[in-house]
Amino acid sequence: MTVGDELLAGETENTNASWLARELSDRGATVSVIVTVGDDRGPIAEFVSRFHQEYDRVLVTGGLGGTHDDVTMAAVADALDRELAVDEDVRAEVAAASRDFVAAHPELEQRYDLGLDVEAWSETVAGGRPIENPAGLSPGCAVEDVYVLPGVPSELRATFDLVADEFGGDRRSVTRYTDAPEGALQSHLEALEASFDVRAGSYPGEHADRNRVRLVAADEDTLESALAWLADRIDLEET
Repeated sequence: MTVGDELLAGETENTNASWLARELSDRGATVSVIVTVGDDRGPIAEFVSRFHQEYDRVLVTGGLGGTHDDVTMAAVADALDRELAVDEDVRAEVAAASRDFVAAHPELEQRYDLGLDVEAWSETVAGGRPIENPAGLSPGCAVEDVYVLPGVPSELRATFDLVADEFGGDRRSVTRYTDAPEGALQSHLEALEASFDVRAGSYPGEHADRNRVRLVAADEDTLESALAWLADRIDLEET
């Protein structure tokens, strides 16, 4: 789940969703749903509550911090029937980072009030595990099967890297390219799925005369056998 009014307005490109999907898929996980929600505590909580019951893991990114529209952490607490809390180590890290920022920008301190609400910026879900944010102020949090991560892309990537090993699965995938039109591919892909325990899909490529074919299976042997079967019937290229 990616959170932010700016995403729904199209003002910010939602690169976090595609980046996370690739990272998870590369680790063998199956991404079942991607949803974007505005900075609205109620809908965020509703989606988290539902996904928490339906899936093994829920990732929520965006809407963290101490500004008026940063409601994600509170919404996740609502969804899991928990309170917000401040970890003392997190509080100390946020306070130190705030002091460092003020010291590094004296000209801004003279023009603006850079005083930070350390409590608000430090809050995570009670009983959860704070996740350090090496690239920013707001920490992430892992609570039950829900992972809450920052929305700034550089912060998301740095934070996810600390918990990436907690995600994985048995799914394996391979992508090939072909000059066969999608209409001609359909019967082959249907037969492929009937013969092997794989998921197969075809997608338009960047060039009008090439399509992309993606196969997904639970193990490498099945994937290789299915790919060889398909390669006997249509021309496939790696790039």
